[in-house]
Amino acid sequence: MSDSAYRVETTSRLAQWRIDNLASCTYRKSDPFKIGKWNWHLSVEKNRMLFVKLYPEISNLTRHNPPIASFIIRVVCSVGDRKSLTHPEITDKQLKNNDDFVWSIEVPLTGKFIIDVEFLDLKTASPDGGEPCSIWAEGFPRIRSNATALVCLGRMLTESIHTDIIITASDGSIGAHRAILAARSPVFRSMFSHNLKEKELSTVIISDMSLEACQALLSYIYGNIEHEEFMTHRLALLSAADKYDISDLKEACHDSLLEDINAQNVLERLQNASLYQLPKLKSSCMRYLVKFGKIFDIRDDFNTFMQNADRELISEVFHEVLGAWKGF
Repeated sequence: MSDSAYRVETTSRLAQWRIDNLASCTYRKSDPFKIGKWNWHLSVEKNRMLFVKLYPEISNLTRHNPPIASFIIRVVCSVGDRKSLTHPEITDKQLKNNDDFVWSIEVPLTGKFIIDVEFLDLKTASPDGGEPCSIWAEGFPRIRSNATALVCLGRMLTESIHTDIIITASDGSIGAHRAILAARSPVFRSMFSHNLKEKELSTVIISDMSLEACQALLSYIYGNIEHEEFMTHRLALLSAADKYDISDLKEACHDSLLEDINAQNVLERLQNASLYQLPKLKSSCMRYLVKFGKIFDIRDDFNTFMQNADRELISEVFHEVLGAWKGF
């Protein structure tokens, strides 16, 4: 049997194991695959029933800090009409060994099939005994913005950058400091350094953002954005980061959007990846749709997407599909 028979393909939160025909009485265990902080295994055992297990690899990390997992697991026939069996959603289940999650399937399966695991969240126990903490909500965007903002405050002092400006959004206004805006964005700095209306009126009009989104933008620039605020306004922040050339914010949005691609958002993510030239996000969306076969799960939405997307993006998707067919 080839090594590929044990390999699990992964994205940041999705794992797929492709299985060829199993004998009437057999056992197979996957190679380890990494999701979050842990290495994982899938195993299948076929006797009178099919038993599917998901568990973390035994290690010091697992012993001292076992994952608390929320996930959806499916078994999908990879030929024909792609019938699937889906286990009820698992929420906040601690997994330590291979007996903590066992799915017993009575329906006989023949031919090739795929075990598909979509991790919704992974948590670890709080060191102070409080509520478990999600490993995907540890505030990396806030840490990154704080460090950059401190550098900008230094530039505010050494370069005597301007003071005081009003940001006018689509539904309200908020005050800011032009020196900090200028330090964080070359576009803002250009506005305030030349005889443009923004310099004369001491106002920047951002009519394509709501007041809440503008507040989130300023929170990031000033280094005090909260994780929930960042997550709520990611797409608006991505647009603003691209417009005002705030490269670290654009990177933070890009990294965050890579982490939770799913069937509900993948087409929107793909469109934004193309619009804002985010190659990693585009590649991950393409892989999710084509390599992992999720294109079959959202046929209607995908057809609508293909009717409205720009020609260059349609061509890229088409070539990705052709490439997948050649390698099947």
